Amino acid sequence: MEVGKETIVANALCMNEGDKDISYADNSLLQKTVILNTRRVLEDTIKDLLTNVLPNCIKVADFGCSSGPNTLLTISEIVDVVHEICRQAQLKSPEFQVFLNDLPGNDFNAIFRSVPAFLDKLKREKGDFFGHCSISGVPGSFYGRLFPSRSLHLIYSSYSVHWLSKVPDGVENNKWNIYMAKSSPPNVFKAYAKQFQEDFSLFLRMRSEEIKPRGHMILTYKGRSNQDPSAEFYGWEFLAKSLSDLVTEGLVKEAAVDSFNIPLYTPYKEEVSEIIQEEGSFELDRLEVFQVDWDNKYVNNNDFVLDKYERGQKLADNVRAITEHLLSCHFGDAIIDKLFARLAINHSENLDSNDEKVVNIVVSMKKK
Repeated sequence: MEVGKETIVANALCMNEGDKDISYADNSLLQKTVILNTRRVLEDTIKDLLTNVLPNCIKVADFGCSSGPNTLLTISEIVDVVHEICRQAQLKSPEFQVFLNDLPGNDFNAIFRSVPAFLDKLKREKGDFFGHCSISGVPGSFYGRLFPSRSLHLIYSSYSVHWLSKVPDGVENNKWNIYMAKSSPPNVFKAYAKQFQEDFSLFLRMRSEEIKPRGHMILTYKGRSNQDPSAEFYGWEFLAKSLSDLVTEGLVKEAAVDSFNIPLYTPYKEEVSEIIQEEGSFELDRLEVFQVDWDNKYVNNNDFVLDKYERGQKLADNVRAITEHLLSCHFGDAIIDKLFARLAINHSENLDSNDEKVVNIVVSMKKK
């Protein structure tokens, strides 16, 4: 029986486990920066949610939660906002029921090992005003139903919904590229846009069935700055170049590179708003675009400046943390170390000429 493209992606797409040098937990500073940059939108959304009613228990779902410190950071941000609203109104905080969703290959065990200490810390910080908080995992693709009808007050997702359910059909002629690129044929851009339109519409429809009336949803994507997708630099060009280097060295077959494409889409802001309006289940309250540096020039938590080779290695580690399993499933494990050693070199040699920023789109909406 032929395995569908959706099944292949669902089995291959997971971040690196653990807390080592090439783990997602240790290479997700960009994602943390994005979460912190959307705090104001989160505050306004929760204030609007709680304007009419303060439920005894707020049910929250984080779609594409991944693992590592950012997972608990998201929960902490939501709890902080609700707690502060209740403190100012001299009300006891409601209880929280938090659901963490990701694909079955996600490192849920690492999350749950951290939960007891995390909850103890919240209790110490919040004191008597803090309501009980339970945290549970819900494995499965968010392109299908995951929760009972009208069960959620708040849906949250950061840096997840830009991942597609499958590699778009009809991109076999995207030679020497692994994603949209300036050299991609026109049909490749159309195929990626079509797949995103189908997937995002399906995501909205599924969530519209699970969220309560007037419930709220916040989504953050990696986006693009140009309406014309062929005018954008996406960053995946460096990984494509590294794979082509291994083809030249005889370590990877050209056909293997030509048949590999990343199942991800970085939309333009108008694409997002148009799909929300066309699908029709949600009222768009807010859409903002912001940029962050794609290259962290400093070692985490201190002021030591990295040289260009160390920066190149750090960027390669960041990419490895999110793509290693996907690449291993297609190319095999044997080339992975060589591939990312080459990627570190390619990044370091292009740092001075590339000052691109990472474009992000955050949207807040409510169920009609």
